[in-house]
Amino acid sequence: MPVTLQQLNAAGTDEAARLLDGLYEHSPWIARAALAQRPFRSLAHLKHVMAGIVAQAGRDAQLALVRAHPELAGKAMVSKSLTAESDHEQGSAGLADCTPAELARIRQLNADYSARFGFPFVLAVRGPRGTGLPRREIIETFERRLDNPPDFELAECLRNIHRIAELRLNDKFALAPALGNWVWDRLESLAQYSDPGYREKGQLTVTYLTDAHRQAAARIVQDMRDCGFDEVAIDAVGNVVGRYRASPRPHPNPPPEGEGVNTRPGGEGAKTLLTGSHYDTVRNGGKYDGRLGIYTPMACVRALSSRGERLPFDLEVIGFAEEEGQRYKATFLGSGALIGSFDAAWLDQKDADGVLLREAMQHAGLPATPEAIATLRRDPADYLGFVEVHIEQGPVLNESNLPLGIVTSINGGVRFQCEAVGMASHAGTTPMNRRRDAAAAVAELALYIEKRAARDGDSVATIGMLNVPGGSINVVPGRCQFSLDLRAPTDAQRDALVADVLGELRAICERRGVRCSPEETMRAAAAPSAPPWQARWEQAVAALEAPLHRMPSGAGHDAMKLQEILPQAMLFVRGQNSGISHNPLESTTTDDIQLAVEAFGHLLGQLARELQAR
Repeated sequence: MPVTLQQLNAAGTDEAARLLDGLYEHSPWIARAALAQRPFRSLAHLKHVMAGIVAQAGRDAQLALVRAHPELAGKAMVSKSLTAESDHEQGSAGLADCTPAELARIRQLNADYSARFGFPFVLAVRGPRGTGLPRREIIETFERRLDNPPDFELAECLRNIHRIAELRLNDKFALAPALGNWVWDRLESLAQYSDPGYREKGQLTVTYLTDAHRQAAARIVQDMRDCGFDEVAIDAVGNVVGRYRASPRPHPNPPPEGEGVNTRPGGEGAKTLLTGSHYDTVRNGGKYDGRLGIYTPMACVRALSSRGERLPFDLEVIGFAEEEGQRYKATFLGSGALIGSFDAAWLDQKDADGVLLREAMQHAGLPATPEAIATLRRDPADYLGFVEVHIEQGPVLNESNLPLGIVTSINGGVRFQCEAVGMASHAGTTPMNRRRDAAAAVAELALYIEKRAARDGDSVATIGMLNVPGGSINVVPGRCQFSLDLRAPTDAQRDALVADVLGELRAICERRGVRCSPEETMRAAAAPSAPPWQARWEQAVAALEAPLHRMPSGAGHDAMKLQEILPQAMLFVRGQNSGISHNPLESTTTDDIQLAVEAFGHLLGQLARELQAR
């Protein structure tokens, strides 16, 4: 019989310890220490308590915990002396069925890892879905983590141990994160669409209005329809727009009275809650950035529709067509169109292949006229606000063993595309004091922006793209193309950073005989969360009895564009693999997605109660 929280809270200490036996490998002291903090309000609360006990236990106890785990496909598996839990986990990943080559490779990795770190490699081999990682992925993870610094790797082992305990706890309580599984499966399916040149390598790249982009849009359209949205369409810039109405449109054969109808629908004139995120990706990016924020509210609509329930407001979910600015210099094009900030001059921009944005739109069947795009502007009077769910894209939640975070503000940012132009000359015959080296000028700027951003403490500055066109090993670079990404928590701090960096760039160029004209491609204001909406997210997380954590966002999001006309607030979901994002290793678990969906559902319920009380 599954354990229940009520049973655990009511049991004596010895019986309760027995109920939690086996969560942490050969380490019952963790569960016993956690029991002193009963009653547990939820499984999320229990998980957080146990993670906190490990964090406070000290390095020696943590090392002992890691060393209590068996090697993967090691001697204990061969001798069948694994605990029942470990045997199930290694079996779910097929480690008992390794080929001789795989087994030899894993055993060599075990030896190399132990020699380097002094403790066994620990990986939650059941993975983010709980059904088992492919052996290839296990081996690749093993190889990658061998390069980690020792302290970082110890922390990574502990994070995996907590994930192992989470899955074992789910088994004991017969908990299946059905909503999280649904979202995770849909995102896996959506990731099959990728641009040519990347798809063949198994990499995910979806840039604006490519065939893969339009295939992804079509899949989102179908998924929205399957969820029960009343209206689904692709708008004039390629956004996928789904609307779940407060009252469904009249049906020729309405259901009998009281069946499938909310008792207090919003009716005509109901306002709208706007939500969503983007479905384009960076090159060789991850499956969750943006897309998690589309499918989380879709899961809520799916649940509402299956129960025949309506809200006292319309819910509009948008998959924004373009947020990353990878193909054209038009970052936030999708969400920007909704606030009337689409620049008609963008239509004449060319991508790397010389394709005009106007041509790309026409090829995708979009009108490609400023007039049609202008009709997308939303009237703030029709809307309640904007909320967005997003993977954190950073290490804070992961390192703190927290599943969710409430965003307090989004950093403001400015981006530039730049080209430094000096003079190409022979690398062997041009004296050092006669050179006009464009790449050296940019290198000097790169060192400056590191120091300048660090001076603020919480500003960041990045040259993420750096290219010497037609460069040669024996030629002093005459041209250097580069990007600048400058961000800070407030507009004033951001603007001071921009002024100093551009001033230094001018000084460097003048001193080196190089010229450079930076082209500003994006400017976004810092976006503090609207207090009432941040409070609603906090109430939603509190309703789950999950730990409450507030944090700023260093990354830019569609919410910062919508904030120009609507109050906004965001919810972050923990990322795995140290929270890495814009990377194939970007990941999250179905348990954390489940909590995000439930939090979104609580927010919808809270808002409904507020409106109905007016």
